[in-house]
Amino acid sequence: QVQLVESGGGLVQAGGSLRLSCAASGRPFSSYAMGWFRQAPGKEREFVAAISWTAGSTYYADLVKGRFTISRVGVKNTVYLLMNSLKPEDTAVYYCAASRYPASRINEYDYWGQGTQVTVSS
Repeated sequence: QVQLVESGGGLVQAGGSLRLSCAASGRPFSSYAMGWFRQAPGKEREFVAAISWTAGSTYYADLVKGRFTISRVGVKNTVYLLMNSLKPEDTAVYYCAASRYPASRINEYDYWGQGTQVTVSS
């Protein structure tokens, strides 16, 4: 089992930045690729970014490419999502998840956090 706890969400103005954190516990963190997803009200959960277990490869949804950066620090068992140039349409609950390999599909992730709310005001 892997337990994931997100933090760092909040209210920010458009154009601002936030850094989300996801702390992992349980099975060896380094064994898993990590991903971030988000879900806006009335919409399906969507892929945001993923990072391989070595941190050698990163993947981004087109909507966030160039604005968001995913990273991980193994010794801290933590994965981060740095979000710059935020837009109102980035408003959503953001979830981190763990998978055996980097993936963009929800059903390829085995473990999920409880989510953290990000609200971007215009």
